[in-house]
Amino acid sequence: MTMDVKAEPHQNKGNQECAGCGKRITERFLLQALDRYWHEDCLKCGCCDCRLGEVGSTLYTKANLILCRRDYLRLFGNTGYCAACAKVIPAFEMVMRARSNVYHLECFACQQCNHRFCVGDRFYLCENKILCEYDYEERLVFANMAYNPSSLAHLKRQASQLPPTPPGVLNGGGMPPGPPPRGGLGDMNNNTSGSGSGAAKSPAGCSSLQLGGPAS
Repeated sequence: MTMDVKAEPHQNKGNQECAGCGKRITERFLLQALDRYWHEDCLKCGCCDCRLGEVGSTLYTKANLILCRRDYLRLFGNTGYCAACAKVIPAFEMVMRARSNVYHLECFACQQCNHRFCVGDRFYLCENKILCEYDYEERLVFANMAYNPSSLAHLKRQASQLPPTPPGVLNGGGMPPGPPPRGGLGDMNNNTSGSGSGAAKSPAGCSSLQLGGPAS
């Protein structure tokens, strides 16, 4: 159960007895919680002894204990499992969420290339797998080829008509090896022809999301 903690001027409350120590409250301010009054030093977490009036406006009670949020979640909170590494996430940890999936902060990255996201970045959840925009676009191209087989045949014909690479020239005139630039796959898709609609078909089970901050 949660309860609000309120700090109030003592002069408006008359002579009040502290629920913690049983002594009269003479300080300028007192705390009101659980329908009783407390010295600021007496309303503490039963586990870590932190002063609850200083750590927030809410306290938690269970099994005759008065607890701060962190200790309440540590003792009684429901733990979950990270959708990326499948390991337990302690209830008091900050997490990242995507739809119904929950992730450790350190596990929230593209599961294809391990790219780390920043707040505001767009990412995609495809078949419960997080993808960055580049890897999603790559998957989109291949999904569209499967949807429109004539596209793949057209690309193969284009590749067969290319002149042979001159000796000493690598990767089309000195381009570094590795994956094509972000726009490259899209250009290949735009050059396809055939009886299909010509529009890229989004892979089934994929949804576009935008990254916010971590959640508790």
